Amino acid sequence: MPELIHPGGRICVVLLTGLGDVVNGLPLVNALKDHDPSCHVTWVVEPMSAPILRPHPSVDDVVVYRKKLGARGVWELAMEMRGRRFDLTLNLNVYFKSIWATVLSRAPRRVSFGRDRAFDGVWLAANHRLPPRPRAHTVDLFGEFAEYLGVPYGEPDWRIVFTPEEQRDQAAFFAEQDRPLVVIPPASAIHWKDWVPDRWARVVDALEHDFGLRTVLVGGTGERETRIAREITEQASATPLWAMGDPIRRMAWMIEGADLVIAPDTGPLHMARALGTPVIGLYGHTSPWRTGPYRRYHDLWVDTYTDPGESPDPSSFASKLGRMERIAVRDVLERVERAVERYGVGRG
Repeated sequence: MPELIHPGGRICVVLLTGLGDVVNGLPLVNALKDHDPSCHVTWVVEPMSAPILRPHPSVDDVVVYRKKLGARGVWELAMEMRGRRFDLTLNLNVYFKSIWATVLSRAPRRVSFGRDRAFDGVWLAANHRLPPRPRAHTVDLFGEFAEYLGVPYGEPDWRIVFTPEEQRDQAAFFAEQDRPLVVIPPASAIHWKDWVPDRWARVVDALEHDFGLRTVLVGGTGERETRIAREITEQASATPLWAMGDPIRRMAWMIEGADLVIAPDTGPLHMARALGTPVIGLYGHTSPWRTGPYRRYHDLWVDTYTDPGESPDPSSFASKLGRMERIAVRDVLERVERAVERYGVGRG
């Protein structure tokens, strides 16, 4: 295999979305910087996830690709990339939308997943491809790029940092709270991953009345997630704090300061793992072994994806419809009790 990475090289990372994937790509860029602090890392990303990269100690430059603009978005991306030079491009995505950034990087060495794991001809935009392997947890998948480059990966870390102003805002926000907070993103990007609003409402009430915990609802401004959050608020007797539509970085420092996160398979769950906040993951539609919090808090997730007696399989890419509805309120509250006992949730 030819030498692909050189001292002081200019590296383009293509990882566009979603938020959870972008968060789980951070250990790779940290490994690149640890291996060669002089390398220059540019990350191409879609707008929603871009704020998590600004600032980040291992990301020197961020290029935003506005995919939703169609051909105009590709043209704008081409203009952004025209003035940049790259020695190496790593395409961590597996869908067609990542081809444009990979090709427009004009790097002489371009690495992607191979035909066994990428779709839509993505591998054709690369001239180096990872060897075939079973699918694995996202963090491990991205770690294969480090292995291919001969870069030590070790135990992943995320290194999400907050500015002094953000730290002051965080301190002021939590100083106003009269009890520990639980962050709940009630909806995900894919509606099949969502849980049932009236069950969320019952969890919100139990958190306040039985555990002395206050809930804050976080998420985007989309119609579906806003509607779900309103249904929860209307059906619960306790009143959760409303942070729907807040900026991603504000959500991040809320997650860092919270005692607990309860979430379906969505970006804030992986952010919680990255920031070391205990997280209860609700899994029915997707495999927690592939998309769960990486190597931690497995004792807290609720798994209706894996059938009784079935061996854990992080290579499973199949989605299972109707499994989220199998998660009962008591399942979640049992995990809350476990979080109190094992992780000190609510104890200050």
